[in-house]
Amino acid sequence: MLGKPGACQSEGTMKLQSKMVKQEMQTRLRRIEGQVRGVQRMLDEDRECREIVQQLVAIRAAVQNATAVFMQAYAKECLLDTDNLTELERSDLVDELMSLLVKTV
Repeated sequence: MLGKPGACQSEGTMKLQSKMVKQEMQTRLRRIEGQVRGVQRMLDEDRECREIVQQLVAIRAAVQNATAVFMQAYAKECLLDTDNLTELERSDLVDELMSLLVKTV
């Protein structure tokens, strides 16, 4: 991948450095995990399909919001701190981010 490490690059890999974002992501993921468990209980309890679908839609929205928070942090940490990278390396970073964004749509 990339040769020169930047703020979120370490030995050619990209890693989020912000402890605040990591904590926020953990909180969001725990909440999503609880929602998924709730849907499992709803299925076990033979709840109304409409109620289950509503919860599944809420889970999807929560995952999309978590993805947006993470992608924003990734863009800020990785793309804004590229002074030590060549133009080709910066271009590769943008290509990687765009590839990830396409997968989230």
